[in-house]
Order: sequence, then structure tokens, then C-alpha cells
Amino acid sequence: QLQLVESGGGLVQPGGSLSLSCAASGSSISEYNIRWYRQTPGEQREYVAIITKASRTYYIDSVKGRFTISRDNAKNTAYLQMNDLKPEDTAVYSCNALNSYNEYWGQGTQVTVSS
Repeated sequence: QLQLVESGGGLVQPGGSLSLSCAASGSSISEYNIRWYRQTPGEQREYVAIITKASRTYYIDSVKGRFTISRDNAKNTAYLQMNDLKPEDTAVYSCNALNSYNEYWGQGTQVTVSS
């Protein structure tokens, strides 16, 4: 079993930055591809970024150049650095760990971008 706990969300002004963490326990994240998703009320959950087991990264177009996903397997933690935040980035951000056998979700952390 893998437990995921996100942290680092909060309220930030447009143009600001936040760094989200996804801390894992119970098993090693090195065996999983890690994704960050976000969801706003009434909307479907949206995939934001992925980092593979080999540390390849992919992003949706709307966050390219602003967000950076990373992982530190030694710390059993994944990260999402978010820069130049926009009001449309406001959402609950959740991390997801997936491999051929299992899938796990964290509980999410709220990110609010507002002046």
C-alpha cells in the first residue's frame, strides 16, 4: 500500500509561485509514474503533469513553461513547482501514483490564485 499526502497549497496573488509536495509512505514511489491532477467544482479532474519512473516529464499546454514536476526517490516525494500562477490555475491539486498493478491518490491540496 502506498499513502500519498499533498502539501504546499494556499492563497497566492496572480504571478506568484507555490511549491506542492506529494509525500509517500508505505512503499517506494520509485516504482510508479507520478501525475499531478487538478479539479475545480463542477468540472472533471484534469491531468496537469506527469513524471515517469525514468523521470521523463510531460505537461498540458496551459502550464508548459510555468510548472515543473520533479521527484526525489530518496525522499519518497514528488513535487510540483508552480510559477507565474494565474486565476485559472485555482483548483484542488492531487497527486497520483500509477504502475501496472496499482493506483493511489492523495487527498488533495487547495490552490487559490486571487488578488
